[in-house]
Amino acid sequence: MRIGKSHTDAASVRTAYPIPAACGLYYFEVKIISKGRDGYMGIGLTHTNFKMNRLPGWDKQSYGYHGDDGNSFCSSGNGQPYGPTFTTGDIIGCGVNLVDNTCFYTKNGHHLGIAFRDLPPRLYPTVGLQTPGEVVDANFGQEPFKFDIEDMLKELRAATKATIYNFPLPDDQGDWTVILHKMVSSYLVHHGYSSTAETFAKTTGQGLQEDMTSIKNRQKIIKLVLSGRMGQAIEQTIRLYPGLLESNQNLLFMLKCRQFIEMVNGSDFDLGTPSSRTSPVQTSVIQSTKSYQNGNTIIPDNGDNQGYLKNNVLSNNTSNNNGNCIEDDYSNDVEMENGHSNNSATNGYKNGTANRTTNTTNESVEEEEEDVDTGRDEDMDVDSSLSPNCKSTSATAKSGVERMLEFGRELFQMSQRLEKEHGVNETNQKMLEDAFSLLAYSNPWASPLGWQLCPSRREAVCAALNSAILESMNYSWRPPLEVCIAHACELLRLMSSSSLGACAFVSVDDILAQHQQH
Repeated sequence: MRIGKSHTDAASVRTAYPIPAACGLYYFEVKIISKGRDGYMGIGLTHTNFKMNRLPGWDKQSYGYHGDDGNSFCSSGNGQPYGPTFTTGDIIGCGVNLVDNTCFYTKNGHHLGIAFRDLPPRLYPTVGLQTPGEVVDANFGQEPFKFDIEDMLKELRAATKATIYNFPLPDDQGDWTVILHKMVSSYLVHHGYSSTAETFAKTTGQGLQEDMTSIKNRQKIIKLVLSGRMGQAIEQTIRLYPGLLESNQNLLFMLKCRQFIEMVNGSDFDLGTPSSRTSPVQTSVIQSTKSYQNGNTIIPDNGDNQGYLKNNVLSNNTSNNNGNCIEDDYSNDVEMENGHSNNSATNGYKNGTANRTTNTTNESVEEEEEDVDTGRDEDMDVDSSLSPNCKSTSATAKSGVERMLEFGRELFQMSQRLEKEHGVNETNQKMLEDAFSLLAYSNPWASPLGWQLCPSRREAVCAALNSAILESMNYSWRPPLEVCIAHACELLRLMSSSSLGACAFVSVDDILAQHQQH
């Protein structure tokens, strides 16, 4: 008997991973490089338990289209007429529609129709050969397909969306327009859009669940948080909602961690003169040492005649003489002295004069220093031309740094107390470590942890505080509109994990975008 004439001479190869249900439509092509002696080739799908010494389609839970006779084989050695035979030079495609669980084949770009129905999940693309000289080349998308699969994808997307849009609404829920109006209204109220909520309520003829004064109070706190003024936000919350933060210590800890970050960012300090508070320029308490060149102070001009603080950070090589460290692990991150250091640093400031460079020291901070080692031969005399306003700014710099470090110590003590009372909270611990680590960098914005300084990071803190306030007043911590959207997203996730392929052709964002266009 010649080799390849017996079924025992067959062998198959399959992919390492099964077809993912979330893809919705799966397709691959196989080019017949050579049909070999007899062209006993099979292209199809197999289950994980399929024996690889058989052609696909012969055994249980395997499906194949064979080239020698054009028959389709569905878990049986007995084939059914399906399509034409294929030989050298032909390109055979195999597609799986995971929406209706069907399998189809193509030949040289032409659709041959559905071959198998009611397919089980987790099937593997498989190719089997039997006679000598058979050579094939599989294409899983690394090269353009012969068959136009994009048109089929568009059809499936359109059909899935049509199913959603045409889904009948239940009649026992009342007027859906009124329900939707209430959902929109509750969303506006929840997020503190007081004016819009009031206008929307009048337009749709409905009342507001929450008192307008209460909405505006929350709106005020929301604005403070989103602008980085955490200290004022905490004070307002305590004043307007007494007992809320005292009973929710983890929330208070989150707010204070954010306040520390805003101190580093320069948003939570009121360090300048009254007119400098309105300046759009934001400066960190920590200033990059690049601002200091050879011990000189760069004095930029912004024309506002105000001493705007650009605070200094000393080299990590300096010693901490006053012992102001938050904890041992952070003692080497950055050291800021009350009056003595091995290196000199000066405070930059803005005034109404032209840009210039002067040899200065912080007279109000280090006026008693007489033997500062600057690594330079020049004298360190104070420039007598400095105005009292500039000297006041230097004192403000020292005050701001000391306040930040003192706040850090209090924050660390709070974390120790919470850990003692409630055990280790990994979220709080990570939050504190990330916040304190900003002190290790002269330019925290460019550091690996600089993402904390991004204004968008305030939004999560704002949402947590806003939800806690609403819960304290017996309102929902999350508006129904957001609950519905989250529910829809979770359903799509469950569809994917349950091998329901329709989830691949729709997303909540697509649906919302479609309605916005109309």
